[in-house]
Amino acid sequence: MRRSVFFISDGTGITAETLGHSLLSQFDSIEFDEQTIPYVDTAEKAQSTVTVINERARLDGIRPIVVDTIVNQELRQILKSAQAFRLDVFDAFVGLLEQELTIHSANTVGKSHGIISESNYGSRIDAVHFALDNDDGARTRHYDKADIILIGVSRSGKTPTSIYMALQFGIHIANYPLTEEDLNDLCLPSVLKPFKKKLFGLTIEPHRLAAIRQQRKPDSRYATLRQCEQEIRTALSIYNRESICYLDSTHLSIEEISTRILAMMGLKRRLV
Repeated sequence: MRRSVFFISDGTGITAETLGHSLLSQFDSIEFDEQTIPYVDTAEKAQSTVTVINERARLDGIRPIVVDTIVNQELRQILKSAQAFRLDVFDAFVGLLEQELTIHSANTVGKSHGIISESNYGSRIDAVHFALDNDDGARTRHYDKADIILIGVSRSGKTPTSIYMALQFGIHIANYPLTEEDLNDLCLPSVLKPFKKKLFGLTIEPHRLAAIRQQRKPDSRYATLRQCEQEIRTALSIYNRESICYLDSTHLSIEEISTRILAMMGLKRRLV
């Protein structure tokens, strides 16, 4: 089965996408054709969006699914005329919150992803800069300022996890690759020893690692299954000997890896 889905917002569309993906992920037997339409903030844009939705309904022979986070009541009324199954986030939740809190909502566009707090925004930017400056062991002199230092063999997911945690949680995070030289010594690199309590290891299944490395450096020793197995086996030995918490990233998304690390290390997000 296939269904068309529209994520519609008068802002970035990130909230509509996030909520929509969470809901649609529960229906894995259906293939969804997704389209995001952000910044629908005038009556003209809303009517144009309705036209697009109705045309898709005509072509598909079945009404599309619409997830929207439109704040303006007039624009929401226009969207109601679309030939679609519509999930209106504000209708579903804001009205109930207004009743519980006994006040009216602000009805302000962009609250979810705008710069509400200059302090929060500054913390996010600082964290991202820190992650970039301390990526892949390029610099180690600022490790004393890190909240956490990710370690693991090459291509085990350290960099994307670091960037995500900095961006979403405001965590000051560095990452250090366990090189073949480090692994041959069968011990924790000397530069990491003073920061042992900040270390968190990533591991990955050898076959998956070999496939990733094959894309990066085809037909190299670096990408062979034997090399991957040896590196991972040695890294795990170091983690266990040094009592370093670690996580297998093979079947986890970046979001799952990040939130599990946060919980396992007892860290709190700095952004609200």
